Amino acid sequence: MKRTTLGFIGGVALTAGAFALSPKAQFLAGGAMANAAYRMQDHLHDYDLEHKDATPEQVWAEFKSQNEMAAKVRETFPRTAYHPVVAMLVCMDARIDTNELVGDTRRNYYVVRTAGSAMSAKEEEMLELAVNNGVKLIVLTRHSDCAAEKAAKNPEARAKYPALVAAVDERDQKIAEFLARPAIAERIASGKLIVKQLDIDTANEHLAEHSNAAPVEHAAAPSEEHGH
Repeated sequence: MKRTTLGFIGGVALTAGAFALSPKAQFLAGGAMANAAYRMQDHLHDYDLEHKDATPEQVWAEFKSQNEMAAKVRETFPRTAYHPVVAMLVCMDARIDTNELVGDTRRNYYVVRTAGSAMSAKEEEMLELAVNNGVKLIVLTRHSDCAAEKAAKNPEARAKYPALVAAVDERDQKIAEFLARPAIAERIASGKLIVKQLDIDTANEHLAEHSNAAPVEHAAAPSEEHGH
């Protein structure tokens, strides 16, 4: 309890001090503080959920306790609601943190998470809906050391997880289908939307252009199955 109280007080003090800075300095400081908060918590193994000897009930109890502490902070510091203009497709891998990717903690992004960053029809529709709601940039990502990609390259795993590896195998095809959806293609052609395919270095979350990404103007026509 003492650690929780001290951490809460420290967070209040740091937040109050940050508001004395210029807007740009506040943005940079906020990103740095968020990064520091991750590092500050990283070694607190008493709060880890992955203790090998913990029962499922103990994990659930700790999960609820951590949520209660986090909710108290949010109640004290309510956050502004933003309407995102960026949507990201990101793997479910916990090592990829969308806040750290851009140093921005403001929830200013739509985030779709799937295994291996693979799209199905519902993700295509979700991203198109986001575009209709004002999104101007879509970032489709993959990352190094991806378990889904490893499974797709392993014969034994391919047999054990057929749906998962099929989604990875069809990833490029689904991206081409998405880019060729009439609403998406029209927005891209008119300059109202940019779609980027990026690779994430899992070790440091650095973003780089995906080397095998096909040019947007060469996107394949969608299959008749989806009616687009």
